[in-house]
Amino acid sequence: MEVESKGRIICGPESIFQRGEFGIGKWRVKTLNSGISVESHQILLYYLYRPLEDSAGYLAEHLELCEALELRGRILIADEGLNGTVSGKREMTENYMKVLNEDPRTKGIQFKVDPASGHAFPKLSIKRRDEVVTLDLGKDDFSPDETTGDYLTPAQWRDLMRDDNTVLVDARNQYEWELGHFEGALLPPVENFRELPAWVKENRSRLEGKKIMTYCTGGIRCEKFSGFLLRQGFPDVCQLDGGIVSYGKEAGIQGEGFAGKCYVFDQRIAVEVNHTAGATVVSRCLHCGVASDRYVNCSWSRCNRQYFSCASCESDQLRFCSSVCEEASILSLAALGIGCD
Repeated sequence: MEVESKGRIICGPESIFQRGEFGIGKWRVKTLNSGISVESHQILLYYLYRPLEDSAGYLAEHLELCEALELRGRILIADEGLNGTVSGKREMTENYMKVLNEDPRTKGIQFKVDPASGHAFPKLSIKRRDEVVTLDLGKDDFSPDETTGDYLTPAQWRDLMRDDNTVLVDARNQYEWELGHFEGALLPPVENFRELPAWVKENRSRLEGKKIMTYCTGGIRCEKFSGFLLRQGFPDVCQLDGGIVSYGKEAGIQGEGFAGKCYVFDQRIAVEVNHTAGATVVSRCLHCGVASDRYVNCSWSRCNRQYFSCASCESDQLRFCSSVCEEASILSLAALGIGCD
């Protein structure tokens, strides 16, 4: 089930939303005429593993709430919980967090908040899924509520990274890793999250006898992945609480030990993590090899490959990832009778 909204405006800049007796319910909007125009926005990243008795009904209620608050973003809802990133005006996102923490179904949910000058998404998309993150374990599936790795604070994580008896495992995809990762971390060569179980079974010898430290963007994938590792018989498994995003926000740590930037799934694409003097750029321009963390998409629509390009090469190469794509694009335009000078 998928519901999308174009973010129609329902309420004014300062609103109070009152929730019905059960769940989100029907909304009554009261506009306050303060005369103050607030333009600042926030981006919220969150997840919660907690069973929802009627996830389809909750989706409809959640859509109503997000539309009333003029939020945009991507939200996944399943019987086991929810996972989302949304953007909106500051007062609207504050109301959203308040409502979810007052709802018994989502009370206690934690948000990672970033300030923004505007929306980070073009529209609102809410989808229903069998799992909020997919490992495709079938009959062996489990809930992180039952089994998950120990949580490490950013300070504990930084200290344990230096331990020779630990192995850091990145639970993200390769394009995320290429933009930035923890120094010394192991990246399983998988194209998506559901391939991790097979990799673990084929590479037990690289993990056995070690303290396994797992991490991902905001923590949700490691809730599941660390639990899977425990169920596979690895006795000492932990996870970075709040993921890379929280690590970069910890004042006393300042992202130490993270190389590059963190990939995020909104229009920002990349966010700073390491705020120390040792911050580095680990990705390279595809064309000239200079250090660059600018992700762009190939101009050839049938390719649309996301790759790194410095500003100079993006201009010189017309944002094509290769001469093959440039030639294909020219031939396509020629077939349509459009000349290229």
